[in-house]
Amino acid sequence: MPRPSVAELRPVVHPPGVKDRRSGEHWAGRMYMREVSLRVDRYLVNTRVTPNQVTYVMTLAGALAAPALLVPGVPGALLGVLMVQLYLLFDCVDGELARWKKQYSLSGIYLDRVAAYLCDAAVLVGLGLRAADVWGEGRIDWLWAFLGTLAALGAILIKAETDLVGVARHQGGLPPVQEAASEPRSSGMALARRAAGALKFHRLILGVEASLVILLAAVLDMIGGDLFYTRLAAAVLAGIALLQTLLHLVSVLASSRLK
Repeated sequence: MPRPSVAELRPVVHPPGVKDRRSGEHWAGRMYMREVSLRVDRYLVNTRVTPNQVTYVMTLAGALAAPALLVPGVPGALLGVLMVQLYLLFDCVDGELARWKKQYSLSGIYLDRVAAYLCDAAVLVGLGLRAADVWGEGRIDWLWAFLGTLAALGAILIKAETDLVGVARHQGGLPPVQEAASEPRSSGMALARRAAGALKFHRLILGVEASLVILLAAVLDMIGGDLFYTRLAAAVLAGIALLQTLLHLVSVLASSRLK
């Protein structure tokens, strides 16, 4: 069969609402990756490649961010960014392939969530190991590896807090939560949530943003000749992860998501 054109693919794999999802679409997807993924889709839709197989590749790319970041200096940071961008690309492709082939499965949804947990954690653990200078000639400072792992744990817990809303509602016999239910019931909490959303500091612990922070820190460290900025990034992201874990839990409990 001839390859479908991008124009033929777009209305099927990008139905209304896909790019506009408030919590389900990353800004990088809206800005550029959905256009890149359309070009990749053309070469896959007429093959035997399944959406779940793409998800496995996506999971591997995300996990490889951690060992990539162990390469010292800017090259390792660039490799980390590359792995995360490949993760993001395949994250777009697997869903688009599922829509085109009409191959949907609960295992695909489950694997997609596992990959999201793994990618964020891999980047932050990789940051901690970079900051610990595991390949350096001096003593390894495991404090920084601990902070990176702490940040990774926070990133995982935040995702779990969101996903467990669905688990709690299902076990309570309630339908899936609606987007409007995420708004806090008190005006003070709603204002605080909007302020946090405007600042978007919490996004720094996500894989895409964290990998870019690591790259910036690596460039600054190259200029400075030490690991000051990488270690600063590890400390800051660990603090953000811990704070956001607590704030997100309070936000869930203060909203109507469990009602």
